[in-house]
Amino acid sequence: MGKFSAYKLPLKSLGKGKHQFEYHLDKQFFENMESSDVRDADLSVVVSVDYNGEYYTMDFAINGEVILQCDRCLDDLHFPIETSYHLTVRYGDDYNDEADDVLEIPESDNYLNVAYTLYDTVELAIPIKHVHPLGKCNRAMSALLKKHKTRSTDEDDELAEELIDEIDNIDDETPTATDPRWDALKKLGGDEE
Repeated sequence: MGKFSAYKLPLKSLGKGKHQFEYHLDKQFFENMESSDVRDADLSVVVSVDYNGEYYTMDFAINGEVILQCDRCLDDLHFPIETSYHLTVRYGDDYNDEADDVLEIPESDNYLNVAYTLYDTVELAIPIKHVHPLGKCNRAMSALLKKHKTRSTDEDDELAEELIDEIDNIDDETPTATDPRWDALKKLGGDEE
């Protein structure tokens, strides 16, 4: 039994009308997806499928919380997730996912595995920068960060000044060595210096 076999929707066996499927996403789900961002999760998923005889309209609703690592203090960051996604699925000749909200799957597929759709939906609901609200970070780590950030800024300023001085001291009149092969090509084009 595969890691994501629990997330297979039996499309071909669904009759016309509305159907509902429920899932729970936890730490193991994100470990199986090899997610480096999500440390733990407690997410409830409801997938509503409406089949009209030609195509399947799917609405994914995901609610709960994920635990991330704060980029600033490295402590756990509890981040609420409340997101949804709409997808239309139809059978066709081959697999085609060129559109964001329309998926075409081969006629030979009896199931649609929604694990990656769920994963992508959750990941898109998480901001790129994972930080606690102001004043909620670990105070000891924030103090260390501030101390080292100030020091590195001073060092950066000194380094920048040294580099500018070196650039200013370069003699613009000094001829630079060129590759003789390029010189020969320039002569052919009549572009001699």
